[in-house]
Amino acid sequence: MFRKVLIANRGEIALRINRACHELGVATVAIFSEADRQSLHVRHADEAFCVGPGPVARSYLNIPNIISAAMISGCDAIHPGYGFLAENARFAEIAADHGLTFIGPRPSVINAMGDKATAKRIMREAGVPTTPGSDIVASVEEAREVAERIGFPVLLKATAGGGGKGMRAVSEPEELPTAFATAQAEAEASFKDGRMYVEKLILNPRHIEVQVLADEHGGVVHLGERDCSVQKPSHQKLIEEAPAPELDHVLRARLHETAVTATRAVGYTNAGTLEFLVSGDDVYFMEMNTRIQVEHPVTELIYGVDLVKEQIRIASGESLGFSQDDLHPHGHAIEVRVNAEDPNHNFAPAAGTLTTVVFPGGPGIRVDTHVYGGAMVPPFYDSMLAKIVAVGRTRESAILRMERALDETRIEGVNTTVDFCREILADPEFRAGGIGVAWLPALLARRVATV
Repeated sequence: MFRKVLIANRGEIALRINRACHELGVATVAIFSEADRQSLHVRHADEAFCVGPGPVARSYLNIPNIISAAMISGCDAIHPGYGFLAENARFAEIAADHGLTFIGPRPSVINAMGDKATAKRIMREAGVPTTPGSDIVASVEEAREVAERIGFPVLLKATAGGGGKGMRAVSEPEELPTAFATAQAEAEASFKDGRMYVEKLILNPRHIEVQVLADEHGGVVHLGERDCSVQKPSHQKLIEEAPAPELDHVLRARLHETAVTATRAVGYTNAGTLEFLVSGDDVYFMEMNTRIQVEHPVTELIYGVDLVKEQIRIASGESLGFSQDDLHPHGHAIEVRVNAEDPNHNFAPAAGTLTTVVFPGGPGIRVDTHVYGGAMVPPFYDSMLAKIVAVGRTRESAILRMERALDETRIEGVNTTVDFCREILADPEFRAGGIGVAWLPALLARRVATV
């Protein structure tokens, strides 16, 4: 087991990793920007180092400063969390060059899966179904040829993309030039990589992902699926749940089997997530996230497995302490992301001082957060303030528990998504289960039409 781990992240995930390390008897080192000096992840770590000013390029993406903090403090491993450098193969390579274990998959695997076009090619070769589409297209003309071959509507996607950035839906040929230029510029600005590919747009599929764990000794297991279909028009998730409601048991088993096959095909190790589009009985591989997911708590609550601890154990060379036969889900869990955003104004992010912060408690409620009354919400980072997770014996009991939890939640000083998430939970279509990714944008359109 490691002696000391540097946590190369901020906010709730940094605090989450810190807790897992301490429960394993591992010392921790936090990094922080000048804007995050008073953050809880800094207070609870054993040591902390400022790695730069507020903007991410000068702090949480500042690889030389982060590696220096790890070396000065005597760390033997780095946990990247999610976002920032979590899927940066070069960062993992540099860590290894300095004798630091990167808590995640090998750099070559991060590279292969981080390039969405390459990932799809590897999956096709492994017999995993993928959405019809292209490899990298070098121009609008090439994109047009692909689109005409597979048929409109299509989706333009950045090969280095994530979080909905560098992605545009195109319904008609005349929309293609503008959409291509816009998506490419966004990808270049967000990822310093403007390469694009084209895939068939599956209309209103469900977004279902499968959690996997794989050790260095050939052990691979899945921990069921999560339904992440409640997404903003920007494709960013807002509510996730596990297991996926209204999912045929044969299709569920096929998703699990496909995820394990894909994991073995790429020689994957550590925690990872296979994301799929599901339309009727059709399943299409979308991408693999080579890191811990924001929504991992819903899986933890129904499987009773601490995924972050397993990440650390696997990276330290340990074998999985369980087999697939040992893993059985119990109950249903739902996660709501509490973001500092205004749902009435296109989810515009908010920054400022939190004057009041009251989170819920009681049976079946988990809150992962880094904020408190008086905390500053900086303008530089992701807008998520907290994740509220409810677990119950059934989906309906989990929803009722979440409604009670949101009623108890009070956050003042900035706009948040709390009331809007309460509205979603009360909607009859959401309550029925089985909605697709187009459902929330349609709900938003209806709200605007009634104003």
